[in-house]
Amino acid sequence: MSMHNPPHPGETVRELCIEAAGLTVTDAAKVLGVSRQALNNLVNKHASVTPEMAVRLEKAFGSNAETWLRLQMNYDIWQARKNASKIKVERYEFA
Repeated sequence: MSMHNPPHPGETVRELCIEAAGLTVTDAAKVLGVSRQALNNLVNKHASVTPEMAVRLEKAFGSNAETWLRLQMNYDIWQARKNASKIKVERYEFA
């Protein structure tokens, strides 16, 4: 069952990883081995959690990479379904 209007994973990264650890985005970027801009894009919902970022989050904060990717997938599917009426597809009937 999908979550109703799931949050962008970047919000969760900000709250449960960065803020909970008392880090700044700059400090967290150093911990994760990414640029400040890359992490800033994620936490401000301008970028997605990639498989590589999921592994970085797992290694740095003891979380689970699969969980981060599921959060991203749930968010992406919710966004796509909001626009489902604009997606024009012809139903294919198997013989």
